[in-house]
This record gives sequence, C-alpha cells and structure tokens, in this order.
Amino acid sequence: MDKNQLYRLIPKVDTIMGREAIQKFDADLDRKHILTIVRQELEALRIFIDETDDVNAINQRIDSTESNIIKSLHHIVKGNLMSLINCTGVIVHTNLGRSILSDELFEEIKHKLISYTNLEYDLGSGNRGSRYSIVESLICLLTGAESAMIVNNNAAAVMLTLNTFSQNKDTIVSRGELVEIGGSFRIPEVMKMSGARLVEVGTTNKTRLSDYEHAISENTGTIMKVHTSNYKILGFSESVSIEALAELGKSTGIVLIEDLGSGTLVDFKPYGITHEPTVMESVEKGIDLVTFSGDKLLGGPQAGLIVGKKHLIDKMKKKPISQSASGR
Repeated sequence: MDKNQLYRLIPKVDTIMGREAIQKFDADLDRKHILTIVRQELEALRIFIDETDDVNAINQRIDSTESNIIKSLHHIVKGNLMSLINCTGVIVHTNLGRSILSDELFEEIKHKLISYTNLEYDLGSGNRGSRYSIVESLICLLTGAESAMIVNNNAAAVMLTLNTFSQNKDTIVSRGELVEIGGSFRIPEVMKMSGARLVEVGTTNKTRLSDYEHAISENTGTIMKVHTSNYKILGFSESVSIEALAELGKSTGIVLIEDLGSGTLVDFKPYGITHEPTVMESVEKGIDLVTFSGDKLLGGPQAGLIVGKKHLIDKMKKKPISQSASGR
C-alpha cells in the first residue's frame, strides 16, 4: 500500500467532529477548541505516515485516532494536576508541591481570594498603596530584619539583588559555593543574567578570609555567600564564617549578600534534627541582604524573599526590574 492510499485512510475532520464520543465534550469545551485538538491529532497522523514505512504501525495509529483525541480532550477538561500521597520520605518535596497548606489556613485564604482586596490600595489615604506593605512587617517580625520585599522566586531574588548592587561590577564568591539549584539554575548563570561579574576565590574545599580580601578591588560591588544546603564538603575543608565576612563588608563598605536557599526560620536542633543556618542568625550576625525561598520551609506560595538593611531594600524596590521580578 503506497503513501497516498494511507493518506486517504485518515478520517475527515467533519466525521470526527460528528462522533458521539467527541460531541460529549461540548458541555465542557468550546467547539473551536475541540476542533483545534482534532486538527492537531490529524496533522500528527499525517506526519507519522510521512515519516514511517511500517504499514502495520500506521494502521494501528489510524485506528487509535479517535481514542487519542478523546484522551487529549479529557486531559484538557480534567487538567494534569492531581492529589498524590507522598511516600518519598521527603516532607518538603520540590517536585510534589513543596510545603502544603493546612485546612484552617486554606479556609482563611479562600475568603480573601474570592473577593476584592486592598492588595495595592491604602485604605487610610485612599490612594494606591504598596503590595509589600501587606506582609513586610510580618516578615520583619519573623526574621528580625529592618525591611523585606517579595519577588517571584529565590533565583529572581538573587538576580535582583546582584543587578542592583553589582551590575557591571564584581561579585566575589567562594569557588566551593558555586552551586546548582533546582531546575538546573546555576549560581554563575543567575549572576551573568544579573549583569554581575563573577570573581571566584579559594578552592573547592578551602576558602579563607584572605582570599576575599585579596580579591577586593575598586570595581567590587558585592561579596556573596551561598549556603550549600543540598551537599556538604567534609574532611580537609575550610570556609569563612558569616561573622568574619560581615566584618569585612562593614570595614570596606561592600554589600554582603547571603543566599540561604530554602530559608530556615526555625532552629531544628531541639527537635533532634541537624542544625541549619536560620535567616534570623544571618540578620543578627550582620549580613546586609539575605535571600531565600518563600515556598519551601516557610510554607507559602512560590516566592523569593529578600530581607535586610532598609536603605538597601528601598534601593531595590525602585529598580524597574523589580516590577518583573515580583510578577507585575
């Protein structure tokens, strides 16, 4: 059987659209959307015939045309997001929705989501307000920081911070902290997008304070410390404490940034869990700006949080890029 004969076996659009199994979707989908799915499947079938010489495989594909269309329509109607049981042993699983909301919290949020709110409206003055003011004071209360702002995710938080204080300038980072985070985002790549120039110091396993000191120049914009939360270098290793880096930043006037990743807000040691550096510790020890995720250990929606010195965060809020980083 030649290809032209096989092409003639492809069902016509009107024939498919007239099938009872397809018409059942009229109650849930616009007819034009159903038509689009039908045409996509038929076009995929034409391509399959064009690229395949196996007649049996082609006949099977033709026979399954209607069932493939129905499967695609079901997928659109039902969506592909579904409830799962987490049996992985990882409570905050980045692939399974991260932290989940309690029923009580969801009920409280639901009443606000189904009505208009004062998201960017100052009820006192009657003028446009700031979305930051809704939760900024709460974040500052939790972390002990002077100020805070929220963006789309932690990568955006890092990028905005570096873009504000290190665009076309150097950012000093320990070579052992150039990590890759979820979704194959790598610290050097995020830095490049921000306009900052990466200056690596130390080695993979050992970085000393003198390494940072020797790397500082008149073109240094920031020093950045990255928490290696998903791996550890053990044995013959050395790193610089945040207290020492904070003192260095203070004495040189260079902005010190720490990317804490998941952003622990609770000391887990009393509960028998290995201690993770907390946001409050970084703020207390003098880090100028701390970035972390809002949708992992904090348990909120996808977000990146930046906390720290008020005059620095005020500068970031004025950057045009902060509008896109915060999803406006």
